[in-house]
Amino acid sequence: MRAYQRADEENRRTIAQLMLPAPGGVLLDVGCAGGEDAVRLRERVGAARALGLELAEQFIELARGRGVDVRRADVSEPWPIESGSIDALHSNQVIEHLARTDHFMGEVRRVLKPSGYAVLSTNNLSSWHNVVALLFGWQPLPCHVSEEAPNAGNPLALEGAGTYGEGIHRHLRIFTGRALIDLATHHGLALDRAAGSGYYPLGARASRVMARLDRTHSVYLVHRYRPA
Repeated sequence: MRAYQRADEENRRTIAQLMLPAPGGVLLDVGCAGGEDAVRLRERVGAARALGLELAEQFIELARGRGVDVRRADVSEPWPIESGSIDALHSNQVIEHLARTDHFMGEVRRVLKPSGYAVLSTNNLSSWHNVVALLFGWQPLPCHVSEEAPNAGNPLALEGAGTYGEGIHRHLRIFTGRALIDLATHHGLALDRAAGSGYYPLGARASRVMARLDRTHSVYLVHRYRPA
């Protein structure tokens, strides 16, 4: 659990580094949960507004209480966001919960201004801990096969069922870096920068170095895209 927390913190740090200034603009957080990241990133990029899309009711009021303009939405369906209206888009640990990943990436492209950008982060299928799991004949940790049996295929996957909120599936599609880039390219998004974050089981400083040297096998993918 401690290793996971370190990797998660490194991932949020890396995401923040890839966010570019958008003074006076509109930030959209897709899957904004309680709004903490939306508020933090709005301040970082200098945006005037923070919009959020969220499905889980228990998070929506929290985010609204933090000043985020949240629209309740299933991101597998059309987003209630005007086309070409977003300067900076952030989405962390969302796409892996979706079956309609083409729709997701198409909506990212649709809502961005021509000058806008999107920073997307997700689990990395080719991380070393997943490669090693496969060598042992175990299910890679982020590759869930059941909504009811969270540790099916891997006894180390101890995360409890139902932790994602009502109507949110466990992980459905896990990407390698190449797969995420190819999907984005197909939907009219050009890779601007690719990074990795987290590196089990190393501590923060060592994992930071290794993720820079070998992002192919880091715990998380962090990509910035622009409209092609």
